[in-house]
Amino acid sequence: MEAKLETESLTRTVSGETIVEDVSLRVGGSTVLAVVGSSGAGKSSFLRLLNRLDEPTDGTVFLDGVDYREIDPQTLRRRIGLVPQESALRPGTVRENVAASDRIRGEPVDDERVAALLDRVQLPNAAERDVEDLSGGQQQRVAVARTLYVDPEVLLLDEPTSHLDSETEARVEELLGDLIRTEGLTCVLVTHDTAQAERLADRVAEFEDGRVVAEGRPEEVLA
Repeated sequence: MEAKLETESLTRTVSGETIVEDVSLRVGGSTVLAVVGSSGAGKSSFLRLLNRLDEPTDGTVFLDGVDYREIDPQTLRRRIGLVPQESALRPGTVRENVAASDRIRGEPVDDERVAALLDRVQLPNAAERDVEDLSGGQQQRVAVARTLYVDPEVLLLDEPTSHLDSETEARVEELLGDLIRTEGLTCVLVTHDTAQAERLADRVAEFEDGRVVAEGRPEEVLA
């Protein structure tokens, strides 16, 4: 498998406590890797290391074979986009949130792209709505559109449906599966839901105490 994203002995220690330890994984292009494990196993901490939101104590990450320490952090985070566990939207309109990256850099907003993405996440004609007026599921879809706006090559999803009711969770999960397939994205999905991992993932890595204890096809790891 040719790796789009690869970790090599990735480790992070904070205040003497190792929270991610010696993780070496390969994620192929257009592949979904689900990261599962109990609470506190290091799943979200691992995800934050993949685009340098946190810095590894040891080891590194390769994107298309290039050590990510050689890539400008802002460029890296455009290429490896993160949808956080909570939508983390800013006060304002949907349009302002989806195009936040352009607004931060003082660049003109691509309104056609905003509209196209809102159609893709099933929020047509919502550009001028205030995000505070949206439901939790709608806010999460705006967060997905915001990440896709910069056209990432790799999509990191941190428990993207964990705070939603079951009906909304199913709709958001279906949307994510469709986006991943049609966009051909490489994806790393952190989830506590093993059934979700089975539905969405090509491969699964199980974490325990910051280490990978099993890795393989969903039916092998989740049996």
